[in-house]
Amino acid sequence: MATWSKLGLQDSASPLMEQLIFFHDHAMVVLILITTLVGYMMISLFWNTLINRVLLENQTIEIIWTILPAFILVFIALPSIRLLYLLDEINNPSVTLKTIGHQWYWSYEYSDFMQLEFDSYMLPINDLESSGFRLLEVDNRTVLPMNTQVRLLVTAADVIHSWTVPALGIKTDAIPGRLNQLSLLVTRPGLFYGQCSEICGANHSFMPIVIESVSVDSFLNWVSNSQD
Repeated sequence: MATWSKLGLQDSASPLMEQLIFFHDHAMVVLILITTLVGYMMISLFWNTLINRVLLENQTIEIIWTILPAFILVFIALPSIRLLYLLDEINNPSVTLKTIGHQWYWSYEYSDFMQLEFDSYMLPINDLESSGFRLLEVDNRTVLPMNTQVRLLVTAADVIHSWTVPALGIKTDAIPGRLNQLSLLVTRPGLFYGQCSEICGANHSFMPIVIESVSVDSFLNWVSNSQD
């Protein structure tokens, strides 16, 4: 059972990821129904003894198998378009976080606070604690307040990177000379891991991302201690 659970999506920690999971389930239901119907029809052909040597066409069935797939595509497209608009929606942010990709580490800047910026490198195996995750832990975690609208600005200093956190439903390219923007809201506390998912060089898989979601009071205390 544990093996099958690893093949699925991560547990949602944001409203966007919840919507992505709902759309995934919606599309899977449609695909399973189509696969079952087509499979049943193909298997039934082996046992069907009905033949008609003069049958050349059947306009009714041709109309059905032309119109029905069109309705199915619309049934999938409408939730997909709605989700695309939700992913691009930027609400009134309370915190702005700027992320800069480098070869091969991330830099973070909290634009709302003076002199609050740091680099985030992967922890070497020798410095890793027994409870840590290999190739995923970093020396400086990105702390964000939960239940707070966060605006994320993503760019790169050298080559194209990709800032990805699956549990939050976020994946955006970090492109030199371009500033990508998206909205983020974490609904529960915890640690959420991600990696650069763009082939940006030899060590692209060693650019981990760790988001630490805390309460607003804990976030403000962290900001105060970081600025001292």
